[in-house]
Formats: sequence, C-alpha cells, structure tokens
Amino acid sequence: MSAEQEDLDGLRTRGEQALGDLAQALVDSPMLENALSAAFGAREKAIEAQQAAMSALNLSSATDVERLERRLRSFSQRLEEVEEQIDEVARDIAEVRRKLVRPVRRAASKRRA
Repeated sequence: MSAEQEDLDGLRTRGEQALGDLAQALVDSPMLENALSAAFGAREKAIEAQQAAMSALNLSSATDVERLERRLRSFSQRLEEVEEQIDEVARDIAEVRRKLVRPVRRAASKRRA
C-alpha cells in the first residue's frame, strides 16, 4: 500500500471516529433532548391551533373529509343493496300479478262462451 493510501485510510478512520463521537455526544446531550422536546411540543400546539382556527372558520380538515367520504361510500353501498331488494320485490309482485291475471282471463273467456 502506498503512503498516500495509508494517509487516506487513516484520515477516513479518524473522520469516522470523530463523526461517531459527535453523534454520541449529541445523543447524550440534555440540551438537544430539551430542544427536541420543545420542538415536538411546539408542533403539537401548532396542530391544535390550526384545528381550532379551522373549526372557528367552520372549515373541515382532511381527516373530516376522509371520514365523510368513508361514510358516503358505506351509505352508497347500503342504498345499492336496498335498490336490489326493491327490484327483487317488484319482480316478485309482477310474477304474482301474471299468475293472478291468467285465471281471471280464463274465467272471463268461459263466461263469454
């Protein structure tokens, strides 16, 4: 191996070590932990404020719209089932009428004869 390659490998190893030490220091840092907690807390407060503002303006959130869409789909499916049942009942009624009309027509034609 050449001296340049050894220098590069040594530099790479030291850089990786320094980066690992820095990452560990950040993970162990109470200041970073507090900053992250504050950032996530601020995010939650911002979401709550957004929801309150949208509610005050009587605007629906994406979650509300998705929930409504699911309910509409469910209602549509149930309505289709009811329509199918009504069609089936209508067919049954038509069949009963046909069966009732035949004997009446026969009786009427016998009376004429």
